Amino acid sequence: MQITVIGAAGFVGSRVVTEAVARGHDVTAVVRDRSRAAVLPAGVRVRSGDAADIADVAMLGDGQDAVVAATRPPAGRESELVATTKALLAGLAGTGARLVVVGGAGSLAVPGSGGRLVAEDPDLVEPDYRGIARAGVRQLAACRAAVDVDWTYVSPPAAMLPGARTGRYRLGGDELLVDAAGRSAISVEDMAVALVDEIEAPAHRRVRFTVAY
Repeated sequence: MQITVIGAAGFVGSRVVTEAVARGHDVTAVVRDRSRAAVLPAGVRVRSGDAADIADVAMLGDGQDAVVAATRPPAGRESELVATTKALLAGLAGTGARLVVVGGAGSLAVPGSGGRLVAEDPDLVEPDYRGIARAGVRQLAACRAAVDVDWTYVSPPAAMLPGARTGRYRLGGDELLVDAAGRSAISVEDMAVALVDEIEAPAHRRVRFTVAY
């Protein structure tokens, strides 16, 4: 498959690139700073691009089966997340490329809370991260409002850290996944496995899903 990863040198994007390349896909890695491409595996096509530029996005999506958006604004600029997502949706409209958004956990409901979102739970989101968590809620809403793009929104669990690639995970919908010990976690490597699995065998078109151990 032809897969473009925007934010390819980032925390999640770099693992998605590695996973997709290992499975034999034709991967285009999009970065804003080409010096960061050194972390990517050999054989990846590297291009410069801006996820917030509709024309750039349209060009990057042309001829692709899927475009993975793994971008995250710096602290203090959380509002850019929604604007960038809207640009991605507008840019890919009409290209035929599927948009797979690596989102946040903030829009998930806390189990047993009566619908309270993770973004509003002080036990799950520290004050310094409340802004990006709330921006993720608005980001998902922007995707749900799009009617002319084949999108999928992937929410991580409460904790996602570097770790082992086990190839195992559980799937969920709009509620935070928690294991029997009360943990909500996955390695970023297995997050990438779940994401590429979804690209290869679509099961969540125009909906959000979440993963965890």
